[in-house]
Amino acid sequence: MCLRVRLTAYNAAMRLTPQEREQIKAAAAALAGPQARVLLFGSRTRDNARGGDIDLLVDCPQPVTRPVWLAARLEAELMFRLGERRIDVLLAAPNLPEHGIHRVARAEGQVL
Repeated sequence: MCLRVRLTAYNAAMRLTPQEREQIKAAAAALAGPQARVLLFGSRTRDNARGGDIDLLVDCPQPVTRPVWLAARLEAELMFRLGERRIDVLLAAPNLPEHGIHRVARAEGQVL
């Protein structure tokens, strides 16, 4: 019973350790700015799923001038911090177009 309570406190449906979450948030803040909000979506938000890449939506409140560079840099930084894993970074900003995947990420995503 104690184990369940502890897991609930760390959001058991999010298959990332607390240290991994902190590393992701720190990298996003360093590269996208401290006000950037990070959501985890995809298979890592489902307990019954196995494996899977880390799908992130980085929501930037300010316009992003070089979105491809920012996404690539953030992916590289996260691979360095978390090890060789498949990481997909999706950006949202006032100056970037919205697509269906943005709606899916916001609907099912969990804020880190």
